[in-house]
Amino acid sequence: MAKAAAAGHRVVLVCATRGEVGEPQEGVLDEGEALWERRVVELAESTELLGAEPPRFLGYEDSGMDGEPTNDNPACFWQADIDEATKRLVDILTEVDAGVLTIYDDHGGYGHPDHIQVHRVGLRAAQELGIEHVFEATINRTAVRQMMQSDLGDVAEDERPSIEDVESFGTEEVDLSFVVDVAAHVGQKKAAMQAHRSQIGPDSFFLQMPDEVFAMAFGQESFNVPGVSGTGGPQHVDMLPGL
Repeated sequence: MAKAAAAGHRVVLVCATRGEVGEPQEGVLDEGEALWERRVVELAESTELLGAEPPRFLGYEDSGMDGEPTNDNPACFWQADIDEATKRLVDILTEVDAGVLTIYDDHGGYGHPDHIQVHRVGLRAAQELGIEHVFEATINRTAVRQMMQSDLGDVAEDERPSIEDVESFGTEEVDLSFVVDVAAHVGQKKAAMQAHRSQIGPDSFFLQMPDEVFAMAFGQESFNVPGVSGTGGPQHVDMLPGL
């Protein structure tokens, strides 16, 4: 997002929910403040740091993690009517005349129901509008596995993802379509992460990484082309096709 914005492209972030049922960091919220109220403010700060426009919302509620009772909330995104959700996204994409769309991969990176629904709704909207350049943001599972074998400095053991978790993350490198070099923007990325104070505390796994490990983890971004696998490895590009 930061790299595209720096290159002069209009960058618009669309969020399905406002993160209503997340677990806030202790002591961050004011008395009587709802989590979603704080997250909207944090998100606006984060997008500004990245050079993107203020976020747009589809208007659904957070579904929570897979298997939680909140998955059954009729107002949550996981329970949304796909046709209606697609129409809401189509309206936004039409308004901004989107030429490139990024969504999550088909398992939402790590199985989050709302991320999976973003994949489904995003694909439908792109098909309806005939958007040619659609990419699935994913996690390079092979690289994460290698990173976990690196020196993670002061990151506490209980803050680190387990090997078992990693095996369900993202996509193996051999199936990736593109890797984009964003090393010049890792400072912006870290600042944008820090803006989400209600979600990412100063002692979090991500913010405790040594700078060189953070750069290794976040200096590249991985993408799939929908329906394409077995690529033999990604093309390393400066920018996604269409930008």
